[in-house]
Amino acid sequence: MIVPMKKISIVVQEDDAVSALEALRSMGILHVEHAQAPKGKDISLLSEDIALLNQVAGILSGYLPKKKIAHEHRNAGDWKQHARHIVDSQKRIDQLKEYSVTLMAQIGQWRPWGDFDPKEVQLLRAKGVVVRFYEILSDELDKVPPQVALKRISARGKTLYCAAFSQGDVEMPFKEIELPKISLAQMQARLAEDSRAVQLIREDIARHTRYYRDFLNIKSKFFGDLEFCEALRGMGEEAGLVYLKGYCPGECEAGLLEAAGSNKWGILIEDPVDDDPVPTLIRTPRWVSVIKPLFGLLEILPGYHELDVSFMFLIFFSLFFGILIGDAGYGLVYLIAAMFFHRKFKNKIKDQAPFFLFYVLSSCAIIWGVLTGSYFGQEWCAKLGLKPLIPALNDPRTMQRVCFFIGALHLSIAHGWRAALKSPSVAALADVGWICVLWSAFFFARLLILGEPLPAFVMWLLYSGMACVVLFSDPQKNILKGIGSGLGTLALSLMNNFTDVVSYVRLFAVGMAGLAIAETTNVMSSGLGRDNAVAVIAGMLIIFVGHALNIILGPMSVLVHGVRLNVLEFSGHAGLGWSGVSYRPLKNKD
Repeated sequence: MIVPMKKISIVVQEDDAVSALEALRSMGILHVEHAQAPKGKDISLLSEDIALLNQVAGILSGYLPKKKIAHEHRNAGDWKQHARHIVDSQKRIDQLKEYSVTLMAQIGQWRPWGDFDPKEVQLLRAKGVVVRFYEILSDELDKVPPQVALKRISARGKTLYCAAFSQGDVEMPFKEIELPKISLAQMQARLAEDSRAVQLIREDIARHTRYYRDFLNIKSKFFGDLEFCEALRGMGEEAGLVYLKGYCPGECEAGLLEAAGSNKWGILIEDPVDDDPVPTLIRTPRWVSVIKPLFGLLEILPGYHELDVSFMFLIFFSLFFGILIGDAGYGLVYLIAAMFFHRKFKNKIKDQAPFFLFYVLSSCAIIWGVLTGSYFGQEWCAKLGLKPLIPALNDPRTMQRVCFFIGALHLSIAHGWRAALKSPSVAALADVGWICVLWSAFFFARLLILGEPLPAFVMWLLYSGMACVVLFSDPQKNILKGIGSGLGTLALSLMNNFTDVVSYVRLFAVGMAGLAIAETTNVMSSGLGRDNAVAVIAGMLIIFVGHALNIILGPMSVLVHGVRLNVLEFSGHAGLGWSGVSYRPLKNKD
């Protein structure tokens, strides 16, 4: 449920602005809306400090102990000095590693010529003896001028690495290799020295991990200070008074009125209007809240005036997961993996909802696999006598009917929900009309794709739905304008309703693709035979790789197709734009 909000306006004297904000922050209920763009030196400094701490936390996170061992934690003291030292040290590591890459390339380039001192080559040039280096193909040696003495240093295939000696500069028909600045031995020594320097700097940074927890605490405090400063600088000003606007849950109205009375604030509490940027706070039953991690991953949130579809999203997303994965064996793998990671990280991750969500999803895959008799494939299960509980679900035509039915039902729920919200207005009849159109689309999909006859009542159902859409889509206008608006809506959306219902067939198609990969894997493995150890090992490798591919790609297909059907098709019919702004009250940061 989306929690009802109240629009709050608070007026205080300018001298009381800080104390008023302190009191509101301690209450932790007011989502602040800035009356003006917050700016000031304190905001800039805090933003810079937070950026520095983020950078430091990112660096130190790579040096934290991998294993769960006792780790020393200390107060950072002059945290900024430590932070800048860590950042500068990491920059030095990056510079050394970048130079090491260049050195290794130069070493690889000059190794065929062996070790020599470039300074000695320059001394010879000063005395009139010019030494130059070339890579020459063996069949081009006849192009070397006679006044040049060529020394072959090494060879790689047809490429000869040569040093050319001459009295003075002699033109050569080859590209000269530029002389290095230091010798090969010096390059190798410098590379080893840089490697030791990187190791020492890494050890120094690792010693600073004792301050990691304190850095996080300081960053959290600065976030709170920044939020407070932005609220202060974002307050409106008028004739020696300052005012603050925001939103709070309706249930907190009494507490806010009491605080206003005791602190002598001027306060106005109103119901939000449609144009207000009201934040969204969703409260759901605990068993429904397991879907929240998926909303967080997708970064979607319904607007305040939209629907909370958490319950429907969870129900149908779980169903889609089961159909798209479609295998009890894979579902069992997901379930075991979820249990393993839950046990491993339950004390490190505060929000346990992602684990419970995967328990639900993997259970749905197991159930669907049992219904269709699929355990890492179907054919080998049939040979062992493992029969599906509902054999009809393995028939392609039946599954397509099921997918069309799921689509019509899913989208009808969206319009039924909208109709319930609009009632008792006659505008609700427009959504009833769309429900009739959707079920007409269901029967037309069976006709056009499966070749099944069209029931006689379908045309009456379609005409009735179209009439409701045309007459009641915009009942506020006069009759002619309302009908014109309804005809426009019908023309734009009629074909979309058919394609939306048909789009649910992707559940069948993707599920069949996963089953095909599983069956192909099993056939390829069994085709190798069991005559020798090599065949057995190769067969096991094919089994592992093939099914591992399915297990990895399965959740990806769910994210693409299962999420799409909920976020686009269903949400579009429910009028849901996912335009929500998260409710973030001003509060003390622990």
